[in-house]
Amino acid sequence: MKIRHCVEKSNVETESMLIIDPLQIRHAVINSGKISSLSGLIDPKSHLNLDYPHHLVKSCIISEKFELGSKIEISQGSFIFAQISPDNYKHYGKYDYTQNLMSMIESVKKLRSINPQINTNTNADIDAYQIKSSSANASDKVNNGD
Repeated sequence: MKIRHCVEKSNVETESMLIIDPLQIRHAVINSGKISSLSGLIDPKSHLNLDYPHHLVKSCIISEKFELGSKIEISQGSFIFAQISPDNYKHYGKYDYTQNLMSMIESVKKLRSINPQINTNTNADIDAYQIKSSSANASDKVNNGD
């Protein structure tokens, strides 16, 4: 399973293929050209932070919508990517990725203990319980190899 950065088609400039609002990027898992799992929004302190270059988002696959089952833009058998304009990166300061990841894991454990029937692969379940983390936009990204 590969987790990818994903942006909605409506958030991409048609001519330049630049992302309009990089704060509206999510992590997604794609199966058969469709979104099969979708996270919350990225954390700009880890993904757009010039002081934490290990995980800068540079490009995103494009989906019709942020919905499970939504189609991904594909051309000639490959994903179509949108790019982030360099002026969208900022200096947010030091970022403790490990601590943020541990906080996110604890939040998911708490969410599951509140209601073990919750499927944490859906936005509605996560949004309904508003996972609390050290960051308002906590990332669920654990694989740095994207």
